[in-house]
Amino acid sequence: MTEARYPGYDVLAKRDGVSWNDATRRTLERRLAVPSAPRMFNPAQWQTLQALCARILPQPVDRPPIPVAALLDERLASGRTDGFRRTHLPAQEEAWQRGLDALDVEARALLGTAFCDLAAAQQDALLHRLQDGQLKDPAWGDMSGQEFFAHRVLLDLGAAYYSHPTAWNEIGFGGPASPRGYVRMDFDRRDPWEAAETKPGRETQALRDNRRVR
Repeated sequence: MTEARYPGYDVLAKRDGVSWNDATRRTLERRLAVPSAPRMFNPAQWQTLQALCARILPQPVDRPPIPVAALLDERLASGRTDGFRRTHLPAQEEAWQRGLDALDVEARALLGTAFCDLAAAQQDALLHRLQDGQLKDPAWGDMSGQEFFAHRVLLDLGAAYYSHPTAWNEIGFGGPASPRGYVRMDFDRRDPWEAAETKPGRETQALRDNRRVR
């Protein structure tokens, strides 16, 4: 188990304080209540997506996991987009559905079973081949598997993970801080209400500081 960088810090302690406005509170409540059942993916795609999330973003075992797959599904179902689309990729919903189907087709063709049923090492090896542009089954259509991995898998799953307050606790992020705002923006500076990172020999002080963060 890795030692926490911000022991005792809980960003949700700011929920009813001066750091967040009502819009931020509503956004966080929606993310914390994200449905566990998918709306955009069929059962096979959902299993593939959950297995993919586990390999791209393995999570600590000493805390509840961030529901990365559910956060992505909620984003797609709500119609939120990046505001632009790469010319070599279809719309994000189609890209994800086709990409998950194609990844499963590749797993069955090369290893004889569904992607979600492969051993972790086999999943990693297949994803390395996807990243390197070596997977080119017709199931990908006119979408490059390599571009799907780089511009949908890595970006979308990373964004989903770090949209959740549990991830904010890990990196000491205080959220949008509206209307309070951040003031000390230079390197190695922090506002007094921000989380204090643990330093060697200073774990107790960091714990005390973070318990005072509001």
